[in-house]
Amino acid sequence: MRRFLLSIGLALWTVGAVAQTQAPASATPPTAAAPAAAADNSLGVKSANIFQIAPGADADPKYKDQTNAERGQVQPGNNAPMWRSVGQGVTGYTSLPKSQAPEAGNLIQPFVQYPGSRLASAGESWRQVRNNIIIPYGAALLLIAVGAMALFYFSKGTIELHGQETGRKIERFTPFERSAHWANAIAFVSLAISGIVMAYGKYFLLPILGGTLFGWLSYALKNLHNFAGPLFAVSLVVVFITFLKDNLPSKDDVVWMLKGGGLFSGTEVPSHRFNAGEKVVFWGGVLFLGLIVVGSGLVLDMLIPGLIYERGTMQIANMIHGVAALFMMAMFIGHIYMGTIGMRGAYKAMRTGYVDETWAKEHHELWYDDVKSGKIPAHRSATTTPPAASNASTASA
Repeated sequence: MRRFLLSIGLALWTVGAVAQTQAPASATPPTAAAPAAAADNSLGVKSANIFQIAPGADADPKYKDQTNAERGQVQPGNNAPMWRSVGQGVTGYTSLPKSQAPEAGNLIQPFVQYPGSRLASAGESWRQVRNNIIIPYGAALLLIAVGAMALFYFSKGTIELHGQETGRKIERFTPFERSAHWANAIAFVSLAISGIVMAYGKYFLLPILGGTLFGWLSYALKNLHNFAGPLFAVSLVVVFITFLKDNLPSKDDVVWMLKGGGLFSGTEVPSHRFNAGEKVVFWGGVLFLGLIVVGSGLVLDMLIPGLIYERGTMQIANMIHGVAALFMMAMFIGHIYMGTIGMRGAYKAMRTGYVDETWAKEHHELWYDDVKSGKIPAHRSATTTPPAASNASTASA
């Protein structure tokens, strides 16, 4: 029992001695900052703010360098200062000549404060316009054009001839005209398909094909787009020069437009070699939109000598190119429809170059009259034996 009490007393004395050695020498009560410092020390983090900038010190570059160095020691991996400098447009080192790539030393475009909006870069603004305006509204435009053609087809069907074919053919397109048209058409379809996949493929093809296959497809179509663009530009010039004379406006086009071309009444409106609707496609689609698409495309392909290819220039060219191409595709959807399933004999005319006399008289009566009267050169007309006459002669023999 005596040994037990002696052990307890020795333990209490030891605890008291340790407490006295740990007690502060000053009897001054701790301040409010002491618990915070103790808490910080318990977490192993220094409580002092080493990044607090003294008045006027932020203007000293050496102070900033020292601060960044200290930040790198305390917060390794914090690249905020670097990205802040990048956002301010700081130019870094590049081995590319500034004459060819004046912005190569700038990682991104500088951030600017737009009126009534948040701080953003010009690249982000371009991205928002493209993704939130051009892409969705462009898709709606194309769907409306396709839907309108589908509605017209299911309500009216293919435009047929009212009379019987005679078997006598009239040359509507020469071999050179057909070659120019098909070269332009093939280039346009290649550009349209590749452009649609590049703009909308990630929404409807990527989930089906997967990232690898879609990446290869996009890469192939992107190169096809770049090479088909200049070919389309050359063929567009050839098509314009070739068909310019027959697409000049005339007073008969006004009558055709007022009557809607007879598409809804079922009565053909007399027209020359090309009616007013085809002339609208020629002047609005081939010339006006074609020049915009080709011009902006040449900028994107960097094929215009002497032009400084900055990011802002390429972004503006991209938006103009996309909008003009979407309107051009919507317009040409109607042209392709009428040239294929919309009108009987129209596709055959561009494939073989010849149309039947009945087709010419019903769809382009004024042009037919010019052919019969000799106003159009003789090489544009040809005559074959009508099937009915051939059968009759065989029977009589």
